[in-house]
Amino acid sequence: MHVLAERLPMLPTALRAALVVFIVAAIFGPYEVRSTIPVWIAFVVALGLEINFFLGALGRPPAPAPDRGPQEIDRELYGYRWPDEGWEDDEGLEVEETLGFGTPVRQFLLGVAVIGALVLLWLVMSRTGWDSLSVETRTEAQDRFSEEASVIAGKPVRVRCDESGQYVGAVQHADGVATVGGDLTYLTPERCLDLYRLAFEGEVTASQTGRALAVLAHEAWHLSGVREEGIVECYAFQSGVTLGQRLGLSEDTARRLMRQQLVENGGRSGSAAEYRVPPACRDGGGLDLDPAGTRFP
Repeated sequence: MHVLAERLPMLPTALRAALVVFIVAAIFGPYEVRSTIPVWIAFVVALGLEINFFLGALGRPPAPAPDRGPQEIDRELYGYRWPDEGWEDDEGLEVEETLGFGTPVRQFLLGVAVIGALVLLWLVMSRTGWDSLSVETRTEAQDRFSEEASVIAGKPVRVRCDESGQYVGAVQHADGVATVGGDLTYLTPERCLDLYRLAFEGEVTASQTGRALAVLAHEAWHLSGVREEGIVECYAFQSGVTLGQRLGLSEDTARRLMRQQLVENGGRSGSAAEYRVPPACRDGGGLDLDPAGTRFP
């Protein structure tokens, strides 16, 4: 019981830390965390705890000031007498009791500041990403992406934005994934947002838009049955031109974005080397989808 009593003061700090970890996980973690427990509830709980700890600290009597003078045994041995008006240090300066960083007010303000910073981060994230769109808008966008992918694949296919992060993203180091010959592909929410901004808002963000078009076309070619990554990339850059036009780009802008992707593809190395297009990926080459045309891609 004595050991437990000594550890009880550490529980508020541990609880605060656990709440911060949960809030960060809810902001950056899997979609299921955000959908199961709304983040704002955690903020309310955290603020309530801070207020509770603050009021509890104010209700406790202040801790006795430490005895900074000579101890009883010293006075007995050396005959030291305690001054009537306070004691002085070696330099003759009166020693005063000061409030440290651990005072209730400062602890409360620190806790509120941390909560405020997390709330601000949450507001920014919730209003700028794919999750900031309504469920209806996201569903409509995915249906549109599916229609476009079906045109490239030559059959009905589905496009889903991987909000859970289980299929694509930072862990898998890929912007999209699809089973060769299948009918379902997953794209990262970031690429879905780029496609949404183009198709629904007419917004073009240079290489980001071009990359999103290339990724959607790439996965659609996988769904059509093509396996080799380099060949799929070559086909995707060419299909990305007409895909971009269907989503609102002019032909010149769409070609410029895809040519930029083709140039960037030449710099791939290491584990990404398999995505480099073959030499036949050129105007009039064996992988030219429009041999009669004079513009590539």
